[in-house]
Amino acid sequence: MSRTAQLHPDGKTRCPWPGEDAFYVAYHDNEWGVPEYDDRALYEKLILDGFQAGLSWITILRKRENFRKAFDDFQPEKIARYNDKKVHALMNDAGIVRNRAKIEGAVASAKGYLEIMEKGPGFSKFLWDFVDGKPKVNQFKTTASVPASTPVSIKVSKELGARGFKFVGPTIVYAFMQATGMVNDHLVTCFCHEACSGKLRTPRLKKK
Repeated sequence: MSRTAQLHPDGKTRCPWPGEDAFYVAYHDNEWGVPEYDDRALYEKLILDGFQAGLSWITILRKRENFRKAFDDFQPEKIARYNDKKVHALMNDAGIVRNRAKIEGAVASAKGYLEIMEKGPGFSKFLWDFVDGKPKVNQFKTTASVPASTPVSIKVSKELGARGFKFVGPTIVYAFMQATGMVNDHLVTCFCHEACSGKLRTPRLKKK
């Protein structure tokens, strides 16, 4: 795969990682790197990044709607109460990644999330305070320059781990920070780089 931004047939230059996959390109254009401040949406993304460990993100992305259905639309209040019977049911759900440690990790992380929400300062503020509340805008020209983790992601990882979260190593956390716009790692020549520096994401509406 190329390490520099690529010109697509639609005339837009993009980061190389989505390739020509229309589904992946749409995620790159509309979601990845857009600042996300919604508490529940941030929890969902962190859990999905944990499920990604050892797999490719596109694999998780294609299963995201299955995950949302299986995990009660990632409502931490419900997930925190999952019992062995529910975990067993999830282990039999072919639509998701069936990994017991990761499923149980989502439950533990939900409990950590609820504690941060109840005792302060709120999950979004807790996370965004690590970057002073606004995206850290990087100026990378090639994907080879983009780190796998940073001192900040190491710090966030330790804090989350101390609060009971699972599958929140520094590399997972940095991927999460990139995806949720805490850091803007679109390459400088990607058309999304400038837009993501100030664009806010609206919370995903729950389906009726």
